[in-house]
Amino acid sequence: MQTTSATTPVIDLHQVTKTYGNGKLEVTALTTVDLVVERGEFVAIMGPSGSGKSTLMNIVGCLDVPSRGRFSLDGVDVRTLDEAALAQVRLRKIGFVFQSFNLIPRTSAVANVELPLTYAGVKPKERRARAMAALESVGLADRADHGPSELSGGQQQRAAVARALVSDPALLLADEPTGNLDSASTAEIMALFARINAEGRTVVIITHEDEVASFAGRVVRLRDGRIQSDERRRPAGGAPILHEVAR
Repeated sequence: MQTTSATTPVIDLHQVTKTYGNGKLEVTALTTVDLVVERGEFVAIMGPSGSGKSTLMNIVGCLDVPSRGRFSLDGVDVRTLDEAALAQVRLRKIGFVFQSFNLIPRTSAVANVELPLTYAGVKPKERRARAMAALESVGLADRADHGPSELSGGQQQRAAVARALVSDPALLLADEPTGNLDSASTAEIMALFARINAEGRTVVIITHEDEVASFAGRVVRLRDGRIQSDERRRPAGGAPILHEVAR
């Protein structure tokens, strides 16, 4: 794999198009999308149903590949990778957080957090130490031995965030991470994402909620498979700047 530097974008999509099917049944989900996310950004990707945001998430998460165009993740051109190499990129460079938490039932929080390290072949003692440190970072160390059924929704999502962080990924990628949470837990989780980003982590969230997107420093809106707008916000107190993208 290519080496990366502090100036290498975490996400770099150039003229990315994604189609499904062929002939009369061909459906285009993304059309010539250009998107660069620099290291340390906090980006919310929004759009109505059918806008292409789920397809974009799958490509950014290396769960799918473009039909045309180029996508590099943390300096790695995914076009050069086979399935085994893509799996390694997902494991080492991306921390996933999902709406449904995806914790293993009847397994402790710390064991759930250890999972990515188990797949990466990290030795048990180091796995446990790193998992406990990750739980500590999300304020859940005192619940390490509790199973998912013994945790609230907000606590389950914090455990999922710890699991996403434990392998020190280049990108934290969250798909509707507050969709199963009440308003208080939503605010708690989004404040956690904001803190993680403030510590230097690149965060990308897929959401349809303006309240959730308001925590991000940049909001990208999709419509009909194209980027409709890309809003880069100034530091606190500054007016937002809106860059409209030609359609």
